[in-house]
Amino acid sequence: MFSVLQNRTYRQLFLAQIIALIGTGLATVALGLKAFELAGANAGAVLGTALAIKMLAYISIAPLASAITGLLPRRALLISLDLIRASVALLLPFVDEIWQIYLLIFLLQSASAAFTPTFQASIPDILPDEKDYTRALSLSRLAYDLENIISPLLAAALLTVFSFHSLFNGTVLGFCGSALLVLSVSLPSPTADTSRSFAQRATLGLRIFLATPRLRGLLALNLVVASASAMVIVNTVVLVQSRFGLSEQATAWAFAAFGAGSMLIALLMTKLSDRLTTRSLMLAGAVLVCCGLLAGLLIDSYNALVAVWFLLGLALSLVQTPAGQLLRRSAHAQDRPALFAAQFALSHGCWLLTYPLVGWLGANLSWSLTFSLMAALAALAALVGYRLWPVEDNDTLQHSHEGLARDDPHWHEGHGQHGHRHSHHFIIDDKHPVWPR
Repeated sequence: MFSVLQNRTYRQLFLAQIIALIGTGLATVALGLKAFELAGANAGAVLGTALAIKMLAYISIAPLASAITGLLPRRALLISLDLIRASVALLLPFVDEIWQIYLLIFLLQSASAAFTPTFQASIPDILPDEKDYTRALSLSRLAYDLENIISPLLAAALLTVFSFHSLFNGTVLGFCGSALLVLSVSLPSPTADTSRSFAQRATLGLRIFLATPRLRGLLALNLVVASASAMVIVNTVVLVQSRFGLSEQATAWAFAAFGAGSMLIALLMTKLSDRLTTRSLMLAGAVLVCCGLLAGLLIDSYNALVAVWFLLGLALSLVQTPAGQLLRRSAHAQDRPALFAAQFALSHGCWLLTYPLVGWLGANLSWSLTFSLMAALAALAALVGYRLWPVEDNDTLQHSHEGLARDDPHWHEGHGQHGHRHSHHFIIDDKHPVWPR
């Protein structure tokens, strides 16, 4: 898996991702402490609102940003967005009103909503080989999971020496370090189609998503992921510290078990993808998510919780890690930023639904009923994904072009021309707006 780091451009971008993730993790801890400083007992409500603003920024800004960012050089764009994020983080320690937190969080997450899909869309252009790209996806999953463990530990160590305001400085350094690493490499910037209007560019990713059967399946699987991950993120602290009466350290270890399961799959993903199709892997992961949520009915001790969380980490990584392969297969290089932006927005839209849902269920119903309802939601979404994603998911498809002139050069692409039909690698674009039956 680590052989892909021999590619210097990818290695620099991977380091940039790690540094920026650690900086963001430090900001998460510091923001919670800042909210408590300003709001006291109402800090939870402030943080809940800040998270909702984050999700709304991701959902609304990512598609709009893709309509603009696709026209700009990627390296300059990524550096600029890192510097914007660093500037916002620099201002956070000086906040003295709650509304200022909300404003800065919106600006910070709006920049992230433009940065992340552009960054993700650059990797398949740097690593065109499918196996190398699979390794890169596994490393990316590993980086996210390690950040969930390292950032809180690093924050705890820094807080023994500095005030929590210094954690925001770590965030600034993280984004500046990311910008310097991006500056050190050359990034491909496929030429965008400037003939499209702003509205067409803003909706391009969504149109590709909804017109491509495998991506419609991915949309349903996003809800499977959100059903389980929201359960873990929202209710771990409640289960550990309220139901079982344990410490904050026990909460951290429960999260670590979840991350360990995810990391194990990330390390094995290259071998798994050699033996199973992407569809089989992701649907197996979805089934395992449902089993993990049903196993929540058996949680009667902390050790049982840790085991279930480890299982859910395995399952979610099986679904999440290969998703980039579907996006890579389903768009031309110049359209990938729009498609990655659509996935970014749609997946966070699922979380915007499940975060408050699991919070309300956990607060108002029994844990058995909460786990059962979330398992039912995940099972329904998995079934929809199974039905929407065809078993025969071929890249090369025979299709027709009604109204396309017989002398149009496009007829010479692919092979097997018969009258008004030919076949080639089929991707939704201006010439192919509808998936062939």
